Amino acid sequence: MQRVPPELTINTRSLRRDATPAERKLWRGLREQHPRWTRQHVVSHYILDFACRSLRIGIELDGGQHALQVEADDRRTAYLAANGWSVLRFWNTEVEESGDTVLAQIVATVAQASTHPRPLPCREGSG
Repeated sequence: MQRVPPELTINTRSLRRDATPAERKLWRGLREQHPRWTRQHVVSHYILDFACRSLRIGIELDGGQHALQVEADDRRTAYLAANGWSVLRFWNTEVEESGDTVLAQIVATVAQASTHPRPLPCREGSG
């Protein structure tokens, strides 16, 4: 397995520590879902905001700056798709204003990609 370059490791740690409000809100919902999700996952020279490694699904949350870099985002998505990843993109405002709807879309995508028809929250049944 190829090692992650040290500068990307430093960058991912910084991104985790300094998460946006939208990232923190979505993470609260994702961390209880199955299959397991990770934050700031490195794929080649890109960093996905959230990733389900087992199903190769990435989630990108875009702020206002992404309206100006559509071509770069399209190249990134094309590269990831060529390497077997599906990428879901949401605006930060979507997550902040209707996080439950965004989470439902993610769960539906996981259900389609998964062999299990309805993935369970990881803490279900614990008591």
